Amino acid sequence: MAYTLSTAFAIYFVIWWVTLFLTLPFGVRSQHEDGVGAPGTDPGAPVMTRMGPKLIWTTIISAIIYALALLAYNAGYLSIERLSKLMGMPF
Repeated sequence: MAYTLSTAFAIYFVIWWVTLFLTLPFGVRSQHEDGVGAPGTDPGAPVMTRMGPKLIWTTIISAIIYALALLAYNAGYLSIERLSKLMGMPF
């Protein structure tokens, strides 16, 4: 099964999106932890989210995960037959 460009992009996008949610909590400090906060705001609201570095790290980590998955797929470790056998389903 050959990858088309749109399939490769869709798989990378899903990996990128999941990785984004994994990297979001790192380095975030709440208003309660910093001792600052505007009146009427939630004390758990972040002071600075630092989205720029998080987006860069998400892209780098996603590219590494995607490259490893692509290598495993090309080596035959992620074939449909092998995965269905691991799950106990006949192919």
